[in-house]
Amino acid sequence: MSSKENKYAFWVGLFIAIGLVIFIVGIFTLGNQQKSFSNGLHLQARFDNVSGLIKGNNVWFSGVKVGTIKKITFTGINQVDVEFNVDQAIQKFIHADAVAAISSEGFIGNKIITIDGGTPSARLVQNGDVLNSKGMLSTDDIMKTFQKNNENLLAITSDFKALSKNMVEGKGLAGTLLADTALAMRFRSVVANLQSTTSRTAVMADELSRFGYKMNTKGGLADKMLTDTALFTKLQQSANQLQEATAKASTLTDNLNRASNKLNTTDNAIGVLLNDQPTAAQMKNTLNQLHESSVKLNDDLEAVQHNFLLRGFFKDREKAKKKAQQ
Repeated sequence: MSSKENKYAFWVGLFIAIGLVIFIVGIFTLGNQQKSFSNGLHLQARFDNVSGLIKGNNVWFSGVKVGTIKKITFTGINQVDVEFNVDQAIQKFIHADAVAAISSEGFIGNKIITIDGGTPSARLVQNGDVLNSKGMLSTDDIMKTFQKNNENLLAITSDFKALSKNMVEGKGLAGTLLADTALAMRFRSVVANLQSTTSRTAVMADELSRFGYKMNTKGGLADKMLTDTALFTKLQQSANQLQEATAKASTLTDNLNRASNKLNTTDNAIGVLLNDQPTAAQMKNTLNQLHESSVKLNDDLEAVQHNFLLRGFFKDREKAKKKAQQ
């Protein structure tokens, strides 16, 4: 055998020996790790479906391997008890309301159990405690979700297709807007009116802003009303006087109402004249008789003036009146 072949055989043997050493060291390391976890804290969790979890799989806490699966047994109906050991050092981080969930190492890696530490207010776990559990979403569940989404997408596509067809055929509001030019023009007019209204609203808002600025200007009426105590006192006095005048007007109105009510009754002279028809008729008859008596009296006086016994007296009286006027 040549020296070259001997050298090649040496290197091959060396690499094989190194590989065996690494393999043996790895076995011992894993064995010691398994042994260390077996002496740790013993916990349990109950699942409806372990999704392929097997004995020896890892237990993670906050992304760190802290234990291994020790035993998987069936219990009850369609339930599985999983027993696992974790490092005693992490007991102070796991509380009684912690949740054990099934996950995986990567997208297609081995199944593992992950522990959520729970709330700080709860007590710490003890050896043999049963943790709350949460199952893993299986591939079948994912496919069912995808199938449901596909069905929904198909329904949406069908509805959109029908909507597009109606729009092209001029059906519905959108189709009418697209097909009816007159309606489209009216719609444009409405949009233009809305735009004009928006512009006017902006102008009005600007005017209100300027008005508010003027009201806040130093020395203005609004500023005086807000800051001038003397003016405020005068305004308050005016308001009080106005209130008093209003009260007096109310009193006057009440008095007028009472007077009006009295006029509508027959317990007074004016009320009798206004409301008692027999008395009013009697008064009218009396006035008529007085008028007739005055007419007759005038006639009698005229006859007396022409009487020969008193004619001279009335002539002398007439002459004296004319003389007094001259």
